[in-house]
Amino acid sequence: MRSEPPLDDDEQGRIIDAQGRRLRNLRVSLTSACNYACVYCVADGKRLHADRKALSLSRLLLAVEYLKVANDLRTLRITGGEPLISPLFDGFMAELGRLGFADVSLTSNGQLLSRKLPVLLAAGVERINVSLDTLDAGALRRIARGGDLAEVLEGIERALAAGMRVKINMVPLRGHNHEQVLPMLEYCLARGMELRFIELMRMGHLARDPRTFQRQFFGMAEILATISERYAFASAPRALDATVQRFEIPGRGHFGVIANESAPFCSQCSRARLSSTGWLHGCLSSSRSHYLGDVLELPRDEALARIRELSARALADKQAERFSGDVMVMRVIGG
Repeated sequence: MRSEPPLDDDEQGRIIDAQGRRLRNLRVSLTSACNYACVYCVADGKRLHADRKALSLSRLLLAVEYLKVANDLRTLRITGGEPLISPLFDGFMAELGRLGFADVSLTSNGQLLSRKLPVLLAAGVERINVSLDTLDAGALRRIARGGDLAEVLEGIERALAAGMRVKINMVPLRGHNHEQVLPMLEYCLARGMELRFIELMRMGHLARDPRTFQRQFFGMAEILATISERYAFASAPRALDATVQRFEIPGRGHFGVIANESAPFCSQCSRARLSSTGWLHGCLSSSRSHYLGDVLELPRDEALARIRELSARALADKQAERFSGDVMVMRVIGG
């Protein structure tokens, strides 16, 4: 029988664990479907279609609202799969204002960014992350098993022109795109964007195939060594519960490394993830999840009490120190 870490309430009645962690940030997946089939996400190259058991727009919004109230959440990130292909996207964005989050952002591969930019701007979204692993069109098609680089770059330029703050997420892979570390950094610095290098994660098929993981892994030490060939940089401040190690290149800008393998950040993690099917996940290194769907049928007070219980369970699922990975496919639970 698993021993549950002790949980308590702080002075505001928010759930905390023995390490002082609480849920502050929610990532909500609008769909498990994606128009990419990235080599580090799926092994067979098959694109995942939307789950038939996905919550309706009204139920998904209600689940987000209850999680926000029960945990006093301030930050929301919209993810997928690829959120811009979700049939719920426009409606979800139109309802964001009434949810009252202090900060709302979105992660996308950018293929539909130009088309959906007006919806984001109308919803008041001021910052987005675009997943882009290379500036080589052929390499993008090999890594993502699809994708039009020109469409992504155009979407980024339009977002910047509209005043959005754009970060770029890149997963360096040995043998696929590790030689793109400096070109990608140059591209971002020239446009005032912060580049986030994300270490390869032991998720999905890579959790079952350690040889492929080790062969493709290109970690923080190698990333920083590559950058140091051209730039001098120093550590930069970051939020207490941030997952990123930030660096400043004086006079040029910033970049970061999300080093889940090299510099684990589990002890400060404040994230929870809500899947499009209504499952609450507290940790990427745990297959445990907690279903919210039936809770949404309860009267509001009963539902909120039950959501607090499920939130406490999700918090208890978190790793104490370091990320260990899991066989779950990342895009099912949100990036």
